Amino acid sequence: MPGEILDNRGRGTAGFVWPSVHPEGRKFALIAAAVTGGAALLGLSLLAWPLGVLTLGILAFFRDPERVTPRDDRFIVAPADGLITLIQKVAPPRELCADDGTGGRGLDPAPVTRVSIFMSVFDVHINRAPIGGTIRRVVYIPGKFLNADLDKASEENERQHFLVERGDGVKIGFTQIAGLVARRIVPFVKGGDIVAAGQRVGLIRFGSRVDVYLPEGTEPAVLVGQRIVAGETVLGVLGQSPLLEGVRQ
Repeated sequence: MPGEILDNRGRGTAGFVWPSVHPEGRKFALIAAAVTGGAALLGLSLLAWPLGVLTLGILAFFRDPERVTPRDDRFIVAPADGLITLIQKVAPPRELCADDGTGGRGLDPAPVTRVSIFMSVFDVHINRAPIGGTIRRVVYIPGKFLNADLDKASEENERQHFLVERGDGVKIGFTQIAGLVARRIVPFVKGGDIVAAGQRVGLIRFGSRVDVYLPEGTEPAVLVGQRIVAGETVLGVLGQSPLLEGVRQ
């Protein structure tokens, strides 16, 4: 049927559809709409118009569009919409490396490439799994609300770590980081859940950042300043250096 995407190999038909609003945002939109209606009924048009714009803004912020994730076991897909602001070699967070008490191994503490994605209030804030596998850890850390664009935000801000492990042992760690305006990180999954690449795993309210720790030997397939799409943009190719290969061709 029109608007339905059957797969990502050219089969099926697609048409524009308005994105749905995630349930986390519907209650805020209803409250704003109710206050807007009340102001309008009382004849307070100077208040009703700005409140109406706010209601539309809330609906837009919590939009939850469908995405078509490329199906290749080598691909690490973007977990967030936004702007690539940092690509650097760092040691993964200790929460993703230390023994979690269950005997399960975390990431190797050796430095790896971290790709940081900044989400403005205009970006979709639903976050997605970069690979398919089992959620091994979900670790919430309370903290500050510094500008999420700062490097130190990854260590000082409110944040939530995820560790996903595939059946072949490949592990990807990524972190949701709250920003200046964000005040709550909402997970959709828990430890032990099995997810597909591109599956929704959580959201951050009102402006934030996501850090992805690429496995050793994996170079990023994106550049600083590039805008990316969650669940669709390929951040890296496991075991390959796509940017370098592109230069050699």
